Amino acid sequence: MFPRRRTAAIIPSATTMISAAASAAATMMLLRSLVREYLPAEFRSYIFYKFETLINSFSSELTLVVEEYDNLNHNNLFKAAELYLETIIPPDAKKLKISLANKESKFSLSLDKYQEIADTFNGVTLKWKFISKQVPTKYVPSSDKFNPTRISEDRFFELSFHKKHKDMVIDVYLKHVIKKSKELKEDKRSLKLFTLRHDRMSGRGGDVWQSVDLHHPSTFDTLAMDMEAKRTIMEDLDRFVKRKEFYRRVGKAWKRGYLLFGPPGTGKSSLIAAIANYLKFDIYDLELTDLRTNSDLRNLLVSIENKSVLMVEDIDCSIELQDRLAQARAMMPSRHNPAAFNQVNQNGMVLLVHTFFPAYDYLDEGICPQVTLSGLLNFVDGLWSGCGDERIIIFTTNHKEKLDPALLRPGRMDVHIHMSYCTPCGFKMLVSNYLGLTDHPLFPSVEALIETAKVTPAEVGEQLLKCEEPESVLTGLIEFLEGKKSERSKREDGNRDNNEEPGAAEGELAQELDGNNGEVVKKEVDGSSGEVVKKEEGAEEADGENGKIVKG
Repeated sequence: MFPRRRTAAIIPSATTMISAAASAAATMMLLRSLVREYLPAEFRSYIFYKFETLINSFSSELTLVVEEYDNLNHNNLFKAAELYLETIIPPDAKKLKISLANKESKFSLSLDKYQEIADTFNGVTLKWKFISKQVPTKYVPSSDKFNPTRISEDRFFELSFHKKHKDMVIDVYLKHVIKKSKELKEDKRSLKLFTLRHDRMSGRGGDVWQSVDLHHPSTFDTLAMDMEAKRTIMEDLDRFVKRKEFYRRVGKAWKRGYLLFGPPGTGKSSLIAAIANYLKFDIYDLELTDLRTNSDLRNLLVSIENKSVLMVEDIDCSIELQDRLAQARAMMPSRHNPAAFNQVNQNGMVLLVHTFFPAYDYLDEGICPQVTLSGLLNFVDGLWSGCGDERIIIFTTNHKEKLDPALLRPGRMDVHIHMSYCTPCGFKMLVSNYLGLTDHPLFPSVEALIETAKVTPAEVGEQLLKCEEPESVLTGLIEFLEGKKSERSKREDGNRDNNEEPGAAEGELAQELDGNNGEVVKKEVDGSSGEVVKKEEGAEEADGENGKIVKG
C-alpha cells in the first residue's frame, strides 16, 4: 500500500491579501457613491434605522437620549444631568473639563466629548455618555427675541441601562437626578440684585430686568436690632417658607408682605439684605416712578422669579398714596362746600373722574400717566399677586402715617416692623462688629446716653469707624452723644418758648385716640411739619396677620 499524500495548505501571499483588501474597499466606495447618488436621504435614514433596530433587538440594553434642545427650546433635563453628573465623577477619571464662571470661587467639572461615567441607583447600574457633534449653524430663541442664540453643535447625553428597569428609571431615577441638581444649583448660586433695564421701553424686547451679583454682607448676626425683634422676624420667615401646602389649602397666594418704617439711617435696607441672605432669595428693586401705567406693573410682576424678595423703597415718595377717602370728602360737592358744588355744575362728571381716578388727570392737564393706588393694591393682593410662589414683598417708608389705610391692611402689609433709633442692645452689636468688644468700662456711660440722645445706628457706626483704638473711639462717641443730647434739649426749649399751641413743639406729647380700641396713644409731634416722628417709648407694633408683637 502506498502512503496517503498530504496536500499542503495553500497560504496566500501578502501581495494577494493586500490586493483583495484594496478591491473590497474600492467596491464599498463605489457602492457608497451609488447609494448617495441614487437613493434619497430619507430612504437611507430609514434603512439605517431598520438596521440599527435589528441589531438592538438582540440586546437587552435600552438607551435614553437627553438632548440640549427640544424643538429649539431648552431641555431642563439636560442641564439637570450636567449638574448631577458633577457629583458622581469618580476620582480615577482620566479626562474631564474644568471651568470657572465669572465672579465664582468654585470650579465646575464636567464630562468631555464621548466620555462615559457609571452610576448606581437602588442596585441598578446606569451608564451616562456625553456626545457632541458638529452641525450646520442654527439659531434658537433666547430671552432677547432680537438676538437669538447661535449654535453649531448638537450636545446630548445617552443614558443606558437594562430595559427591564425602564419604569424605575423614568419614574424614580430621573426625579432623583432633578432633585439633586436643584440642591447643587442652590449651593453654587450667587444671589442677584435686579433692577429695571433702561432700554426696556425702546422696543428692544427681551428681559426687562438686568442684574448684578449681590454681595451685601448684612446678616441677622450683624444687624443692630434687639435680639427679640430679630428672632421674631426669623421665625416668621421660617414659618412662611415651610407653608406651601398651607397657603394652597386656605386659598391664599404664597407671598408675605412687610412694611419697614422709621427714621432714615435705622437699617431698613440692611434688614432687607439680611432677609435675602437668610432665605437665599434674589432681590428685585422696583422703582414705581419709572413706570407709566398699571399694565407695566403687572408685566413686571409676571417676569419676577419665584423665591425672591421684591423691594419697594420709600413707598410714600414713589406715588401719591394718601388717604383717598379724605381727599374724596374734601372735594365732594355738598351744601357745605359750595365751591366744589359750583365746579360740578360747570364741569359735569369731570370732578368725579378727577377725584376717584387721579391717573386720568393727564387727559385734560397734560400730566404724564402713572401707577395708581388701585393698580398697586391689585399688584400686591389682587388676582395678579398669585402669578408666582414664595415671594416676599417689602415696602419701606419714613412716614407710615402718609400711607393709605387700604395699603396697610393684612394681606398686603402683613407684618409692620418699626425700625427705631439705636438702643443699648443695638450699640453692643455695633461695637462688637466694629471693634470686636463685648465689654468695656465705658459701656454704661454710652448706653445711658443712647437711651436719651436718639441717634440712629448709622450715626453710631460712623463714630465707630473713626479710630481702631477702643478707648479713643468710645470717648469720642460719648462726646458725640452728649453733643446730640444738648442740641436736642436746646431745640426743644426754643420751640417751647416760640410755640404756645399744644403739639406744635418738637418733643411735646400730643394725645390721640386709637380708633380701634378707644385707648389714648401718645405720640411725639414734629414742630416743623406736624408729622408724627416717634411713638412714646415702649410702643409696640403688632403683626398685621396674627397679632404678634414686632419691636424695632
